[in-house]
Amino acid sequence: MILCAGEALIDMIPEPTIGGASGYVPHAGGAVYNTAIGLGRLGADTALLSGISRDVFGDLLLQGLADSNVSTGHVCRYDELTTLAMVQLRDGQATYRFYDENSAGQAVRLEHIAPLPDAVKALFIGGISLIDGPAAATYTDLALREAPQRVIMMDPNIRPTLIQEPEVYRNRLAALLAVADIVKLSDEDLGWLAPDAKGLENQISAVLAQGPQLILLTLGSDGARAYHQNGAQAETSAPSVTVVDTVGAGDTFNAGALAHLQKQGALTRQGIADLTATDLHALLSYASRVAAVTVTRQGANPPWAHELTS
Repeated sequence: MILCAGEALIDMIPEPTIGGASGYVPHAGGAVYNTAIGLGRLGADTALLSGISRDVFGDLLLQGLADSNVSTGHVCRYDELTTLAMVQLRDGQATYRFYDENSAGQAVRLEHIAPLPDAVKALFIGGISLIDGPAAATYTDLALREAPQRVIMMDPNIRPTLIQEPEVYRNRLAALLAVADIVKLSDEDLGWLAPDAKGLENQISAVLAQGPQLILLTLGSDGARAYHQNGAQAETSAPSVTVVDTVGAGDTFNAGALAHLQKQGALTRQGIADLTATDLHALLSYASRVAAVTVTRQGANPPWAHELTS
């Protein structure tokens, strides 16, 4: 099983009303939630660990998980309200304003989380749940505790405008990079993590030196690349599609990568260490195909496995 641990929230996405004005429509989302949904739809054995409210939006989040075959056995329910993300779309690109203080997502504590069963082979973390607040400490401590016995994948999905204490955040990410097996980054993430390194290759080397076995780098319309500690590299171009918006694209890429590794029997520490350039190309190709479907429709709406074969 792949356990996705992190935020589950509501994206309030602008859509035209009958009268012609724009209104906000609630969509279940959050980087980690989206990845769990993507995994479930691809047929991967997956579950979500998150703090979810008992309010109406929390019920909407749980229904989305059930509808996409994601286990909710590790969800913690709270009376606090659901985190909201107000989304603005410009030329298909999304920007966000988050309302997260004192939310159900921030209420989760390590002592609230039951011991993880042996069936959990991999832990995925990332998103805004690592930036600050009590939840950031919870998910960091969980990953550090579980790293000796499970594969760890992280996508920090860095949002500089939300970071209140940059050095605290950098130290947190450094601790997680030291135990992560796989790290997915955008080119913007990479520049933030390695600001003193000049050029992409030097930035990649700087991050690999901190511990991860594998870096997956997404470059939007320029495709994706993979860099392994063993020297293997691969790249793939982005599929040619008509982009509606990019909400959830990176999250869906993560789901594709994890689902591919699980299906290939390579979602183990040794399996990741043994990946070749050919393996990396296959991984990138599949993850990119999955993400390409998501960007052709509004909101974070990952594809089902049958949509990739039709």
